[in-house]
Amino acid sequence: MTEEHEAAFDQFLAARSTSLLRTAILVCGASQHDAEDLVQHALEKVYRHWPRIGHDNPDAYARRIVVNAAISAARRRKIIQEITFARPPETEAAAPDLDLRDALMAELRRLPARMRAVLVLRYWEDLSESATAAALGCSLGTVKSQAARGLARIRENMKEGALV
Repeated sequence: MTEEHEAAFDQFLAARSTSLLRTAILVCGASQHDAEDLVQHALEKVYRHWPRIGHDNPDAYARRIVVNAAISAARRRKIIQEITFARPPETEAAAPDLDLRDALMAELRRLPARMRAVLVLRYWEDLSESATAAALGCSLGTVKSQAARGLARIRENMKEGALV
């Protein structure tokens, strides 16, 4: 890679690595270490292909790698171990220190990987429906339905938790 490409990649890395990590944490729904691995994998691919993608939209390319890797990892985990989504036994009163953000993150983690990816890209990354569809390699209708279903699930679960 030329020095010019190296400098451009370094600028991209400085500007977008934190954003990619945030996206990976939200989409991954697991530990920060797993998210860091996803970002490292994505940045390695971006670096290898920088001369080809550097002038286009490397952010979209990297984000798509992160999202696809997170979805694949979730599928592998689902196959390897049985996942149960049963609620723990209810207590008399909800813990007062449970903050809304933590509750929302917990509900987000309960969603299937693709649905979680749609919500993260659409609402945290503030991508349009068409940009989200392009990032995930799916149709616009899939993005719309997955977003609507995901939000409905979160709202319903949050409402149920508030009523207890």
